[in-house]
Amino acid sequence: MSIDILVVGAYSREHAIAWKLKQLSRVGKIYIAPGNGGTHAVGEPISIGVMEFDKLVAFAEEKKVGLTVAGSDDPIVGGIGDAFRAHGLRIWSPSKVAAKLEGSKAFAKELMRQANIPTAEFRVFTAHVDALRYVHEKGAPIVVKASGLALGKGVMVCRTVAEAENFLNEVMVKKIFKDSGNEVVIEEFLEGPEISIHALSDGKDFIMFPTSQDHKTIGENDTGKNTGGMGAIAPVPWVTDEQLLDIRKHIVAPAIATMAKRDTPFQGLLYPGLMMTKQGPKVIEFNSRFGCPEAEVYMRLLKTDLLDLLEASVDGTISKKNIEWQPGFAVTVIMASGGYPDAYKRDLPIAGIEEAEKIEGVVVFHAGTRYENGQTLTSGGRVLSVSAVGGTLKEALNAAYQACERIQFEGKYFRRDIGAKALRTG
Repeated sequence: MSIDILVVGAYSREHAIAWKLKQLSRVGKIYIAPGNGGTHAVGEPISIGVMEFDKLVAFAEEKKVGLTVAGSDDPIVGGIGDAFRAHGLRIWSPSKVAAKLEGSKAFAKELMRQANIPTAEFRVFTAHVDALRYVHEKGAPIVVKASGLALGKGVMVCRTVAEAENFLNEVMVKKIFKDSGNEVVIEEFLEGPEISIHALSDGKDFIMFPTSQDHKTIGENDTGKNTGGMGAIAPVPWVTDEQLLDIRKHIVAPAIATMAKRDTPFQGLLYPGLMMTKQGPKVIEFNSRFGCPEAEVYMRLLKTDLLDLLEASVDGTISKKNIEWQPGFAVTVIMASGGYPDAYKRDLPIAGIEEAEKIEGVVVFHAGTRYENGQTLTSGGRVLSVSAVGGTLKEALNAAYQACERIQFEGKYFRRDIGAKALRTG
């Protein structure tokens, strides 16, 4: 018997999840709310916003949706899981209190302290004057983070005290991230390469995915402002089995166990971003959903039935599941609008996507696009996720970059060094 699914979100992450689910014989109709300019190819777009919980619940009830998949951070942190479960509807999403691991960096840091999870030394501030005093006391380099959600842009590695003063003023006084900046976390500066860890949990047990690596800054060689992510690779070739065991034992397991002990079990996708320091892996932040662009590479490599895994997370049966992956590598290169993450143009026509997907191993997922009168137009800063698979990392990267050259829109921008460091060190 088939099951109809509602995917909540508008980014390439949700496009990739719906694309993967569409391949399964047990999946019936797929609805995507609100979707984007490319998701009509894998499901039926529904014009309901991700934060319109009452309307989403009513839609799921009317259509007898068997499972709702919450993809984006805003609805997850806002409590979409609680809203659906209150009506007896099955949803893959952590509870609102569990999602505070992402929604409040201060909450996450306190949990790490309680669970003895390795992370940077930190202090939490709600008063601008106190935060300034602490920065002057500690000096630079130092890391300043808006505690709430900020689309990946609420963190700055401040190389000077003046940079920290300016960013604190923007976050706490000018409120460029609105209420997300009411509280800030100030951390010691850590050095080392970053990796992304994803663990699917049912609140008691978990399965870890292969390592992936996001490229967060807008500029090549990891320079410039933070973004929502400019590209990803998976797996990360230089991460050892011993390091993965260390991460499982000292980061993921204690996080899941501590949430369970608090009677706030984490059911969903736990995504710790890690810094691989000389002292070992340390948590930079926790997220309560798939990363984006990491989701795209995982969906390209996943061999196991995705619906089985999501249902096991919802139903508490993760311990009975094994997970298999395709051999080789997957990469995603983000094509962005010129000017992102600052001001950029919208409604620019996009050409060449079909030509790009003729390259072996390439699938293009949409992010900031809309579809109108047979034409795909830009509608956001991160426009497309160009994904590719290959037997080697170099093969996958070559295919993705060939595809990027075939896609055209005014002011297109993409980093040309995605995976470059991994190629040198892998």
